[in-house]
Amino acid sequence: MKQRGRHRRRRRGRALRAFLAGTALALTGAATLISASQATDSEDPGALKPITSSERIASLQLQEQQVPEATLDRLASSMGRPVGVGAVLEDADRGLRAAADCPAEDRTTLPVEPVATRAQCWDAADTDSWQPGAVTTSGDADDDGLWGQNRVILSGWSQNATASGHGLARVAFVDANDLDRLTYTWVLLTVPVDGGRDYRALDSDVSGMVWYQDKLLVTAADGLYAYDMNRVQRATVDSTAVGRVRGGWSAHGARFVLPAVGSYRPTGTGTGTGTDARPGGLSLDRSTSPDSLVASERASADGDGPALLWRYSFATDPARSGLLATDFAGRADATQAYETKAADVRGVLSYRSDWYLSRASHAPDGRGTLWRQDADRAQATRCGSDDTQHCWSARTPSLSYWEATGEVWSQSGRMLFAVPLTSIDRSLG
Repeated sequence: MKQRGRHRRRRRGRALRAFLAGTALALTGAATLISASQATDSEDPGALKPITSSERIASLQLQEQQVPEATLDRLASSMGRPVGVGAVLEDADRGLRAAADCPAEDRTTLPVEPVATRAQCWDAADTDSWQPGAVTTSGDADDDGLWGQNRVILSGWSQNATASGHGLARVAFVDANDLDRLTYTWVLLTVPVDGGRDYRALDSDVSGMVWYQDKLLVTAADGLYAYDMNRVQRATVDSTAVGRVRGGWSAHGARFVLPAVGSYRPTGTGTGTGTDARPGGLSLDRSTSPDSLVASERASADGDGPALLWRYSFATDPARSGLLATDFAGRADATQAYETKAADVRGVLSYRSDWYLSRASHAPDGRGTLWRQDADRAQATRCGSDDTQHCWSARTPSLSYWEATGEVWSQSGRMLFAVPLTSIDRSLG
């Protein structure tokens, strides 16, 4: 279990900042010429519009459902004692490549401006047919940036329906104690079934993911799933199957399994919008009291705006660590909501009064944009002296702010990278 001590966190936080202070990583091949004709003033989404309609706020309400303790205990009894994050990291024997050793086509997915100060890439053979998704870190899990004694990055990936007809979702647990040499191992996300006698794969893309305290919240097509980081189970059979098999338990080649402990689904109580908004992007905001989960609306197929941005408060009761604040009936209400005219929003980040939104590019060789919005205006990062706004990664499904280091982490294609938040703000036009 996590041992928390305010003075210890402060000392570790100072040591962490000192450790990370150094020369920025020189990235070659990322800067490309971009035509200024790609961007026009018409793309400016303007100021955020606060939502005050009770009907629209109600459409964001989620109903919490917890997996019965008996179900989780039955699964653990069959699979063996659960392990923690530290045990998973001890098996992290796969490595990411330094940016200089990554293929040129991967490096070109990095932002042009601001330049990434940390970047590594995943091996193509280990991620082939998998779609990169959200990133969260131990900087979300605890305010000192560490989980126990470890610095950790979690990277979500998903795969469309396999031969069995079901999709897969997995998370790379990355040992980031040495940020110049990242190693990892895979953990398959699952959902207990049959009262804990078996489990199925989480059939969803991982577009949003936040690790807060001892829980991991992950987006799904029908809402959010909650995972307990103290309930990681070891797989005992190496096969492509998922669940109980002859001789033990399989996780589609992963060494570990993370079974869901709960879920959050729209209640359907909204009456003013026709459909309930479903989270697409997620991030943690530590600048609110209490800490809050930030969400952006799942992008529509046509990518047209406007889109919704909103937040839920996290519970302050230690017995509900890492879960959303709910009422007596287990309902989580949005505490704040905005409408943005920004279309095709992917990653979302909120810090203090600013909202940062990454927007995708639909052009095969195009670049996305990164905007900062508040109640007064919107600004996009610019490509140095070039006036174009299209200098961000083409597709960054998430933005995760590591407050202890001041860095925003994301991934684009096979590149995992970090950019200081101060660099983003300096790049704003």
